[in-house]
Amino acid sequence: MRWILLWLMMALPAFAGGEKAGQFDYYVMSLSWSPNWCATEGRGRNSEQCDPGRDYGWVLHGLWPQYHRGWPEYCRTAEPAPTRRMTAEMADIMGTSGLAWYQWKKHGVCSGLSAPAYFALAREAYGRINRPAVFRKLKSTVKLPASVVEDAFRQANPALTGDMLTVTCQRGYIQEVRVCLSRSLKPVPCGRDTITDCKLTDALFEPIP
Repeated sequence: MRWILLWLMMALPAFAGGEKAGQFDYYVMSLSWSPNWCATEGRGRNSEQCDPGRDYGWVLHGLWPQYHRGWPEYCRTAEPAPTRRMTAEMADIMGTSGLAWYQWKKHGVCSGLSAPAYFALAREAYGRINRPAVFRKLKSTVKLPASVVEDAFRQANPALTGDMLTVTCQRGYIQEVRVCLSRSLKPVPCGRDTITDCKLTDALFEPIP
């Protein structure tokens, strides 16, 4: 029995709530396709991100400190929480100020940065990755292989090679594109627990309203 418990502890991802801020190996930047999120979750929550007339495409879900195996979250930090103004200023790329606050509380505190510095870094990371324009041109819902989304990002970002990004799905929809970046925001290979490629060949993809 003891060896089974030890094996399970080694096999499970290393979650580390309350870890010391600033101790991690690389970042995962998560980009969410807003119309898909609205179709699966956002409208049910009455999120302002999904209000008619919003023009959100790929939004920044978060910039997450990551270990080579597992990730820290809810780290101890002496940095003060962001102001409402700080989080509101992130809504243009994150969809809502609420998401910005949540991402700081769960992930930003683990960066070792102040809230202004973390949000500035997240904005810089978002700006460094080209988001393929082709998806904004869709006029109706389509079904496509998840690999098409990954290929489009690789073509738009030639520096993304090997296992530096992954595409995830949820409820039959393309959910996120996740890009692995060094502390200086250069593309790097992802850890094995980050590479969870969606294998769907008929994933749903919603157009921008």
